[in-house]
Amino acid sequence: MLGGPIGAILGFVLGNAVDSRSTGSVPYQGPETTPSDFTATLLVLAAAVMKADGKVVKAELDYVKEFLKRNFGLVRAKDMTLILRDIVEKDFDPLPVCRQIAQNMQHAGRLELLHLLFGIAQADGGVDAAELRLLETMAHALRISPADFASIKAMFIASTDDAYKILEISADVSDDEVKKAYRKMAAKHHPDKVATLGEEVQKAANEKFQKVNEAYEKIRGQRGMP
Repeated sequence: MLGGPIGAILGFVLGNAVDSRSTGSVPYQGPETTPSDFTATLLVLAAAVMKADGKVVKAELDYVKEFLKRNFGLVRAKDMTLILRDIVEKDFDPLPVCRQIAQNMQHAGRLELLHLLFGIAQADGGVDAAELRLLETMAHALRISPADFASIKAMFIASTDDAYKILEISADVSDDEVKKAYRKMAAKHHPDKVATLGEEVQKAANEKFQKVNEAYEKIRGQRGMP
């Protein structure tokens, strides 16, 4: 997966040719996406999000550094952070990168990638309009549905009906439909869905899974559901 637009960006930054077997001519299928592939795509798209509002703040950089440190250890995280800083300095269009990811990564991995990107955008205290527009455009290129985008957005941007948005339902549905939606979303966002992407990505996915559980419990409480 590290050929194509992603390979071009990383090759420029690293000053090395991309491995010849990953030219992008034969797309990998989702289950073959590796933890290193996921992290490379995260670095590239994180740089795009960090630049979306015209400034790169320390809180955003720290958010990514912490993820890398937990996943790869302090030494490798430092190297990757330097790569991220170089990517931030490079002008590039993130949409071809997103389209490449959409061809090569499972749906669950793409949802987790969007979840982490929202976390980066919010790290400086909130998701501003420019960041939100970019995230929505990137989600479309990642082949993430509007409903899935709204669900993940509701995990970070509070609203009066955010619990319903997280479960991808409206407030006028029946209790049985709430239960059905919860089961569907719990299955969609279960951490086991991204087990192939590495233990730390799986741990990060647990945060998203917990948001689904919290949304369901909130609705249950409001409705007095058993």
